[in-house]
Amino acid sequence: MGFLAGVLAGNAFPHFVRGITRRRYPSVMGNGPVPNFVAGWASLVVAGLLGYWAGPVQHPALLFGSLSSGVLVIGLFHAGPGAFGRKEPA
Repeated sequence: MGFLAGVLAGNAFPHFVRGITRRRYPSVMGNGPVPNFVAGWASLVVAGLLGYWAGPVQHPALLFGSLSSGVLVIGLFHAGPGAFGRKEPA
């Protein structure tokens, strides 16, 4: 659950930021700012719940490692090909 929480939290940031800065960004809920804000916010809430359910008190080091790994994986995905493939400028 910690890894999934990390993936969701890491994926939430691009959507949340694009939403609050009123910029378009591809999202399952739509490409506009409001759908991106809602998608980012919802992902952060779900990530928080998953992190809570993963047992931070019982296994803090394991949760930190799995959260960090999840954020790293989704960050590398966004920095690399992304959801729609990388389009290099001509």
